[in-house]
Amino acid sequence: MDVFGWLAGTDYTIAREILQRGVAALYLIAFVSAVNQFPALLGEHGLLPAPRFLRHAYARSQPTLFRWRYSDGMLLAVAWTGAALSALIVAGVVQLAPSWLLVPVVLIVWFLYLSIVHIGQTFYGFGWESLLCEAGFTVAFLGSWDTAPPITIILLVRWLMFRLEFGAGMIKMRGDRSWRDLTALYYHHETQPMPNPLSRTAHLLPRWWHRVEVLGNHFAQLVAPWLLFLPQPVASAAAAVVILTQFWLIATGNFAWLNWITVVLAFSAVSDPVWAWATGGAVHGGIGASGVPLWFAVVALAASALLIVLSWWPLRNLFSRHQLMNASFNRWHLVNAYGAFGSVTKQRYEVVVEGTADDPHDPEAEWREYGFKGKPGEVRRLPRQFAPYHLRLDWLMWFLALGSRDSPWFEVFLLRLLQADRPTLRLLRDDPFDGTAPRAVRARMFLYRFSTRAEKRETGDRWVRTEVGALVPAVSLRGDDER
Repeated sequence: MDVFGWLAGTDYTIAREILQRGVAALYLIAFVSAVNQFPALLGEHGLLPAPRFLRHAYARSQPTLFRWRYSDGMLLAVAWTGAALSALIVAGVVQLAPSWLLVPVVLIVWFLYLSIVHIGQTFYGFGWESLLCEAGFTVAFLGSWDTAPPITIILLVRWLMFRLEFGAGMIKMRGDRSWRDLTALYYHHETQPMPNPLSRTAHLLPRWWHRVEVLGNHFAQLVAPWLLFLPQPVASAAAAVVILTQFWLIATGNFAWLNWITVVLAFSAVSDPVWAWATGGAVHGGIGASGVPLWFAVVALAASALLIVLSWWPLRNLFSRHQLMNASFNRWHLVNAYGAFGSVTKQRYEVVVEGTADDPHDPEAEWREYGFKGKPGEVRRLPRQFAPYHLRLDWLMWFLALGSRDSPWFEVFLLRLLQADRPTLRLLRDDPFDGTAPRAVRARMFLYRFSTRAEKRETGDRWVRTEVGALVPAVSLRGDDER
């Protein structure tokens, strides 16, 4: 008699493939992002140097490989190792090995990225970092092809989905009134952190459509998550609702991997029989063993018990009047609280950074603008699609324009521009001085809005911007004695 026969989620073998490979693909992107950006932002000579951060007792108390020592070389070794292991999971190579090998490999990927997150400071202070960590830990216990996916782990992935979507829905209902009066999307496409090529088109859609968008969002986040736990095919239909709304967000914005990982996790509710029905019988699933070995059943149930125990704090938070958004209740970033856009910015402010090779005190000095890769700048430039890749500097520039007080990095950023620091300049799209040092730099605040269709036809501009004032007056390495 198979004591653990009930544990075998034999109807979710395709879901396992999507969950493991999809989460690993996002880890791969996250590790490559760290290779490309971490040294300049947080490295030994970065804007917020990790070695300095690690001098604090709090930093040294966190679970990270860098707890006792940091170097840029070590960071790159960790990131490239994580990227290589993630690529093997995406390719399905690790799944061919026994579960006793797959589980440690996936957990190594999780811990390597957790190590980076714990020293990432404000540049890694995003909810989707915790989301990626939690997802990586959880899908490790789905096992490889020598076992059926444990149904408890499948359900715990849905519980993660529930907290992600329902938490975001409740934050909105408790937050900005515009979500309750259905006007939030009048503003969101224009004021979101990093617009993409279709954001302006979405913004210019009729207002009745924006109200439909909000209603659809409320259904996807407040109703559909409950349906994920109902029998099939209702659970699959609920997952489809979530997936469709996420694809609309992907089409109209740049939210790093937040939307993509939500799509991946939603497939935990889509069963093999539903796949077979949707494809006319072409796909039947049944990938891997049909039972769960005793030893792996014990491991999966122990992991399930751990995640259930850790669920008490986020469960209580979901229904709290003082709900926390994007909060971790333990150092391991497991079973977190999620949520986004509880308030909607009604106007878009942007920080424009400029430099000059002339005397900055001369009224005739020519000031040239630094171009960022993702954030709006030059008014005719079409915003690019970067997600699921995360442009960390560009995102922090959005928070800076909102008045973020946690911005000591910006002063160092301006210093690096004055030094024509190559790693910093590589974070930008355009250096107007071609690698040479400017004489002075400054930062000005502008109010941005999308141009109307008539304005676009007349001027060719996609943005209309109006100067608000100076954020940082002209600064120079030579001081103020240049007159």
